[in-house]
This record gives sequence, C-alpha cells and structure tokens, in this order.
Amino acid sequence: MNDLSSTPVRKIIHVDMDAFYASVEQRDNPQLRCKPVAVGYAAVRGVVAAASYEARKFGVHSAMPSVTARRKCPDLIFVPPRFDVYRAVSQQIREIFAEYTALIEPLSLDEAYLDVTHNLKGMEIATAIAVEIRGKIKQVTGLNASAGISYNKFLAKMASDLNKPNGQAVITPKNGPAFVEALPVKKFHGVGPATAEKMHRLGIETGADLKEQPLDFLTQHFGKSGPYFYGLARGVDNRQVKPDRVRKSVGAEDTFAEDIHSYEPARERLQPLIEKVWGYCEVNEIGAKTVTLKVKYADFTQITRSRTVPSALPAITDLEDVVALLLAPIFPPRKGIRLLGVSLSSLERRAPVMQPQLRLAL
Repeated sequence: MNDLSSTPVRKIIHVDMDAFYASVEQRDNPQLRCKPVAVGYAAVRGVVAAASYEARKFGVHSAMPSVTARRKCPDLIFVPPRFDVYRAVSQQIREIFAEYTALIEPLSLDEAYLDVTHNLKGMEIATAIAVEIRGKIKQVTGLNASAGISYNKFLAKMASDLNKPNGQAVITPKNGPAFVEALPVKKFHGVGPATAEKMHRLGIETGADLKEQPLDFLTQHFGKSGPYFYGLARGVDNRQVKPDRVRKSVGAEDTFAEDIHSYEPARERLQPLIEKVWGYCEVNEIGAKTVTLKVKYADFTQITRSRTVPSALPAITDLEDVVALLLAPIFPPRKGIRLLGVSLSSLERRAPVMQPQLRLAL
C-alpha cells in the first residue's frame, strides 16, 4: 500500500448538486420556492425521489414512503418527476465541467468527479476552479451546487457534504488522515449499512479503529475490499477519475415499510428504480441489453428474473416494458413482497459523439 509520500498529489473535485430534482422544480415553478417539496407521487405506495431543503427540515428524504413523508410534513407538496428536464439540465452542467477538464466521471445526473490536476484553464488552485464551476452552474441553470476538493476521490466526496447547501470544503493532504480517523465508519462513502454493522461487530466504530487493524485482518473479514479499507483509514485512495468506465452492471432496489401483495403497487414502486438506473445509463452514454428483476419476499427468500434483448434498449419506455413482462408472472405472489430491485447488465458504451456541437439536445 502506497503512503502519501509516494503518491503524486492530485487535485480532485466532487461536484454535487443541491437537492437537484426538487431544486429544478422550484426553479421552474415560483409558487414552489421556499416551500417543502417532494419529487414523487403522494399515492399510498408512492416514494419520495427527492426532497427540497425545506422538506428535509421535517425529516423528509429520498426513498422515504410518501405516506411517511406526509406524516412528517403535512404541508408537503408532491410534484411528479420530469426526468427529461433533469437530464437536459445535467447535460448543461456536464458541458461546464468539460470547459475545465476531460477527466469527468459522472456518478449520476447530479454529481461527478473531476480531476483538475492538469486542467484546460491552466489554473493552479483547485478551490478557485470549484468556485468558478459552481458560479457558472448558477449562472447557466439557476441552481446551486456544492463541491468537495481533495487529493483523492474518497475525501473529495466526503468534503462535498461538509458545507451543503451551496458551499464547498477542502481536505488537504496534511489534514486528510486526521479527518478520516475522526469519521464514524458508517459515514464512509462506499460503506453500506451491512458493512458498517459488520465493522461494528468487530469493534470498528471510527476511522481510527479501522486504522488499528492490520491488512491481513481486514482482508480476512472483507475480502477484496480489505486493502481498500486499509488505505482509506490512512487517507489513501488511489482510484483514478475514469471518464470512460463502463460498469458491469447498475442497479437500484427499495425495501418497503409494508409488504406488497398486488401488481399495481409493485409496478408503481418500481418506477423510481427504473428511472434511477436509466438515468445513470443516459448520463454515462451506456446501453444495456440485460434487465434483471429482483424480488425479496416477507420470509427473506428471493428470486430474480432476467431477460436479454438482441441490442441495447433504445428508450426508457422499452425498459419499462421489459420490467412489466418480468413482473407480471410472479402475481399473485406466494408471500408478501418486501423488496424489489431492477438492474441492468450487458452494458456497452454507446457510439461516442466526437464533436460536441453535433450532440443532439436532450
């Protein structure tokens, strides 16, 4: 494992739009400004796709059942999602990023890593680049963005959360290791609830606890992730910003507060998952040929059903059709359904558009 002294100092920015979907809706409808807004559907089986900061003050957050959100915030205003608009705004933001670097790794419609170590503007100070980018995003889209600046991806991601909304923060090579040591492992980006719980069972509560564990111990308990956790505990993350990466698969799933027993509520709850995975493919210019539906029942048994088509799905409506075909045969279910998931695989890069001016507007 390389230490900081042998690792070239990079300049990585993580840009994260503030309450992106909800902010777009508030921008486009003045009557929604300064009010608690949830993007999603208020139906009994609806789910919140995004929440404005006014709604978050009441404890409303994404993936929360709509009935729970309404209970927490009786004045909550539900707005149907407009993913075509969100994709168009995301493209505007990507074009701003491209003015500064070609090393852009989108994570979703509303966040991305940028490597600005050697940037197109010849600017030496990454914090100044982040200020400029956030200012241009505000000027072009009317939306606020937050940013984190650091010497690796992990710390840039963590830094972008420190001064939200509409702020930025820096974690320097000098401060990085101490920052990680004080951080609870459950707040580590990339450490999910199951891994955090496993760490807690092993007596690992903070980055400092993680740093005390030898590499062999972490590899024994966490497999291939062991060396990665070993590095993070020391403020080391050598992952590159990869603009051309194609993942093997992309998926989303949701566990429900109450079990589902009929087709229509199931199809309704799958819609935000479909939109999430399709949005990832759209922003990363990836096509998918295999669709997999995951179903977990009340007794925690689970099944998967897949279908592969000859060529990459051309539109989200085609994905919706395939998911519907996979979903229908499992009804009526043998038990209540507690979780549904959608994943796409057989991913391939769509034909690149070499000249930006030839790109069709979304």
